[in-house]
Amino acid sequence: MKKGGFYIESISICDKFLIIIRSICIGIWELCKYFFKNIFCANSVTTFPRNKQPACLVDSSFGQHKYVKIQGTKFHYVDSGQQDLPVILLLHGFPDCWISWRYQIPVLSTHFRVIALDLKGFGDSEKPIWRRSYKLKRILQELKKFINALGVSECSIIGHDLGALLGWFLVHDSPELINKFVAVSCPHPNVYWKTLTSHNIFNSNWVDFVQLPFFPEIVALSDDLKVLTIAHKHLYQRGVKDEYLEAYKYSFCRQEDWTGPMNYYRNLPYIRVCETSEQVKVKTLLVQGDKNYNINLEGVIRSTEYCEKFLLRVIKGAGHFPHQENPDLFNREILKFLQVENKSNKVSDKPLHKTFMGRFIGAGSTIVKYGNSVLVNVQNKTKSGVLANISNIGMNKDSFSISNPD
Repeated sequence: MKKGGFYIESISICDKFLIIIRSICIGIWELCKYFFKNIFCANSVTTFPRNKQPACLVDSSFGQHKYVKIQGTKFHYVDSGQQDLPVILLLHGFPDCWISWRYQIPVLSTHFRVIALDLKGFGDSEKPIWRRSYKLKRILQELKKFINALGVSECSIIGHDLGALLGWFLVHDSPELINKFVAVSCPHPNVYWKTLTSHNIFNSNWVDFVQLPFFPEIVALSDDLKVLTIAHKHLYQRGVKDEYLEAYKYSFCRQEDWTGPMNYYRNLPYIRVCETSEQVKVKTLLVQGDKNYNINLEGVIRSTEYCEKFLLRVIKGAGHFPHQENPDLFNREILKFLQVENKSNKVSDKPLHKTFMGRFIGAGSTIVKYGNSVLVNVQNKTKSGVLANISNIGMNKDSFSISNPD
């Protein structure tokens, strides 16, 4: 795929072969565990389709539930805010749906027209089962046509996890369509796959495992969708009503509910943005929780190398879902980046790529202390010197203090 200064390339044949070998080995191991559990464990719980849709999934207080058909596929989205306001497109992660943005829609819709989309294969959007339906070229075409179908020439995008991964490709491919981009808990595609940690239930072993057909979907359904309980454990930490976990279980209670979402991961690990492509020209905000053990912070920092203008914010006390775990702070940072604030506190429009560590100011009173540890940690771990190549770092070598240049 080529457009302007944007190029997509496949990983090497050797890397493809290694993925196939690992997927077979992990598949055999998972198959043995699955049969052992179902034959010898009396406590194994069968998952049955849920027929009662939780009220939160059809709650009209968030906005109007609408549908549009793009290239033969029906998309569901929630439309909130005045129609003549600038548009923000919200792209959820995996395993998730539009309800992921329940804390952002009411706040953002006072300043913007907010579109919370169910990605293809998720939620109430159509769920093609074929892997080819989730190839990147087609996904990007559909997203661009979806934006055009909204009747606007450009929008800002806020993406989390998988949604941000698609957003990265979109801002590379069609910067003229995107005003600003926010990547939440998601490094650039060229570093993403190496940043998945063992703490992540959807780690590199899982990515290899889902390359197999059919069986990963069956495993995901086991034990009354235990995988969702683990993935969304932050719901318990915030004391959120059980209806949200039930909403996720309703949305993923059938085998076809998993096939589409997994097909993204059956395609995306095999492609990268060519290193000779131009930097992302869209102003980009990278958001990471300081307790996100699913993604290495080093990968988020490396992602700034692909951006011409960027900011990085660390949300205090948040993990992989900062927009849900600390929504007040998250929303303030988003509004600040989108310049919804007093003019005296407006985010600077000047290029940021040469003042990275000076701009590496997270949210929360302990950010300097946290930033110091990050600098030490990344310098120790990064052999290629990701920080050493960034000028005007604003750091004292003795105290590792962080400055905020004008």
